[in-house]
Amino acid sequence: MVGRLRMSHERDAWLVLAHIVEPGDAAVARLITEFGPAGLLDRIRSHGTGLRHGDGLAARAEGVSAASALEAAARVGARLVTRVDREWPTQLDALGGFAPLALWVRGAADLRLLALRSVAIVGARACTPYGEEVARSWSARLAGESWTILSGAAFGIDAAAHRGALSAGGTTIAVLAGGVDVPYPRAHESLIARIVDEGAVVSETPPGQSVRRQRFLSRNRLIAALSRATVVVEAAERSGTAATARAAMQMSRPVLAVPGPVTSPASAGCHRLIREGEAALVCDVPDVLSMLDLAHRVTRSDGTLGGVAEARRRDRDSLAPRERTVLDALPTRGAAGLAEMMRSAGLAASDVMASLSILVSGGWVGETEDGWQLKRAPRA
Repeated sequence: MVGRLRMSHERDAWLVLAHIVEPGDAAVARLITEFGPAGLLDRIRSHGTGLRHGDGLAARAEGVSAASALEAAARVGARLVTRVDREWPTQLDALGGFAPLALWVRGAADLRLLALRSVAIVGARACTPYGEEVARSWSARLAGESWTILSGAAFGIDAAAHRGALSAGGTTIAVLAGGVDVPYPRAHESLIARIVDEGAVVSETPPGQSVRRQRFLSRNRLIAALSRATVVVEAAERSGTAATARAAMQMSRPVLAVPGPVTSPASAGCHRLIREGEAALVCDVPDVLSMLDLAHRVTRSDGTLGGVAEARRRDRDSLAPRERTVLDALPTRGAAGLAEMMRSAGLAASDVMASLSILVSGGWVGETEDGWQLKRAPRA
């Protein structure tokens, strides 16, 4: 009973903080780590944070409660999902202190289940017909392979990706930079409404809030964290799409880039990502699927095909140190529970859970009734 009350109190604090803190606030993230959500909220209300913008946060907190937050969400047909809810996509924990405080979700589909097998398709708003066709057709084929297509509902590549998934009868997630009840761009109001019916519309900004430049940048990290891999179809040399790719790289998530004509400014960003080794070149949907399948074959430098074991060794090197530590801590036979994993890896429960989420989505680990266990690579 005490545990449930504590969890309820913590959830209420997350709901209120999500209304008063801008997404990706680094200073607030540090204070949450130090004091916890409830402790920080108390300090905000008592003007005791020491933050330069603490008075502004206190002013925002006036009149905001968990009950009012839930009522506001219900009025626009949305629900609130926090870190203590079952629907929370645990891969977001890879963002650490920069993970969202809460998410507003519209759509009947379970966000956690949709995101477990999702691919981000992103790119330029001012895309070319070539880029639009690639985004649309690839998204349709990936949706046909039961992958959820995730994007930002913007003009250009984003819209083509969503429409491609919907045309194939698949599911798609739109991550908005404003409130889930504020369609942006306005011209995509009907598209976003259809995504609500067929998938999910998500935001970390309260209902009624308009888009802002900083919220677009924060939204990009959310797209990268929710998906298992990010495919950049077209991108200018300097663009918001590059920020999404950087966020994915920082979490050791695959970044895949589609090449285009060398004369096309719309593909300059993709070519730079490939040239600098920040993205893998993909030319068709099987290329994308092979990158998503961590047990696929690889080609050795001498041109011969390597087996599954070699592919997994190479892929293992791309994991972050924390994930490799947790992977090494799993027993070779049988399953291990959380407590055993914490002792074996020497990590906190939050780090172990975040790593396991990444390893499960990457196909390294399977979850059973007894805990987690290593997945065996299929025969080559």
